[in-house]
Amino acid sequence: MSKNAQDTLANKEKLVADLQRVITDAEELMAATAHQTEGKVVELRERINENLRQARHKLLDAEDAIKEKTREMARATDDYVHEHPWRAVGTAAGIGLVIGLLISRR
Repeated sequence: MSKNAQDTLANKEKLVADLQRVITDAEELMAATAHQTEGKVVELRERINENLRQARHKLLDAEDAIKEKTREMARATDDYVHEHPWRAVGTAAGIGLVIGLLISRR
């Protein structure tokens, strides 16, 4: 998996988490203003509720896309390791060595 693909996936995951936080905050705000029944507030609450429903659907779509992309990358990695097992073992050993050296310096 390339560094660019990892960064893109991480950015998408962060975006999904941020959107979930925004939706949760908006729902809390809606609950806090539930007792207000003035005309303008009711209209605004209805619009916000509709926007929250749409945001939830888009968020679920984004999560599904991220999960599918993750599965594709895992399959590609699995295929690569099966096609080039010794190269994968060497790479893993090299990464382990570098991490070991970095940890031992502390």
